[in-house]
Amino acid sequence: MRAEAPRQVLMTADTVGGVWTHAIELAGALRERGMRVSLATMGRALSPAQRAQAAALAGDGMSLHESRWKLEWMDAPWDEVRAAGEWLLELEAVLRPDVVHLNQFAFGALPFAAAKLVVAHSCVASWWRAVHRCAAPAEWNTYRDVVRRGLEGADLVGAPTEAMLAALALDHRYRRGGLVLPNGRDPARFAAGAKAPFILSAGRLWDAAKNLSALEAVAPRLPWPVRVAGATAAPGDAALTAAHASAVQWLGELAPEALAAQLAQAAIYALPARYEPFGLSALEAGLSGCALVLGDLPSLREVWGDAALYVPPEDHEALHAALLSLIGDDALRARMAQKALARARHFSPARMADAYLGAYRRLCAAPLPRAHSNTKEPACAS
Repeated sequence: MRAEAPRQVLMTADTVGGVWTHAIELAGALRERGMRVSLATMGRALSPAQRAQAAALAGDGMSLHESRWKLEWMDAPWDEVRAAGEWLLELEAVLRPDVVHLNQFAFGALPFAAAKLVVAHSCVASWWRAVHRCAAPAEWNTYRDVVRRGLEGADLVGAPTEAMLAALALDHRYRRGGLVLPNGRDPARFAAGAKAPFILSAGRLWDAAKNLSALEAVAPRLPWPVRVAGATAAPGDAALTAAHASAVQWLGELAPEALAAQLAQAAIYALPARYEPFGLSALEAGLSGCALVLGDLPSLREVWGDAALYVPPEDHEALHAALLSLIGDDALRARMAQKALARARHFSPARMADAYLGAYRRLCAAPLPRAHSNTKEPACAS
């Protein structure tokens, strides 16, 4: 039986998507609770904005370990995923954390000496099913096998919503149960300014799950302009520019402060997503006092309840009608913005830190049934 007061965590994060935002927010909240966080990054080099975020947390209680290894969903990643795993095992041997918190699946199968929490933020199998309405093709079988072995090797599995846990059961036959570990954002980073008559969205343009093409389709028929912020190309691809000279104003990838400024002004935030296991951008919009129009997904209903308007992702007419209803009714728009703000405040960094600390304590309180070649005693504090 191990001690129940974890003091140090080794946490992985990718630098390509929302997991970075989650990890840096959680690291800050955990540090305020006295935890030491070692953040191991991969995917690509940190952007200047990400580097500034990490630097703001640097010092006692926080260390950054940077790499550029490919992520498990990228093209032909497996040699680099194996190299990343070896790197993480070496980091653990030096740092001796109480818990290894893995925000990717593959590393759950590694023989860490410390207990392993694997958090499922999304997965290709559930993404593919939501976007293409069928199972991912055979070319993804290696990925599926890696995910299955990572889940089976975890001591505990978490996800930001019940919907994502259900997706693990459906797509990977993972039925050992798991914890809902909701995301959170610091409300001090966001504020509702004087609202302007425009619609905002944010997401990776190249990701069909965000369904930003639906906004592009309805934008010409809306009396308000539509702005979209986010990366226009997948890592390693050329950015899309002229191809999207449309009724939508493409803002490109914005630094966090610049996106917060757009959210502060936007009266409406629209994300007609086909797939969104939690939706950090919608949370940021709610904290900024935006009225929300979201894809009608179980995960988004789980998070937002009656604090948003929902539209079937493929129904452009429903999206158009929902946006027009908010544009044309000041009282409705104000009421929905207030509901979104009140709901968003439930998803605070403090609540997120409480949930993760509970998971870490559970791991440190339980015996490890696994046999490892590396048999050093986990350093849970007494």
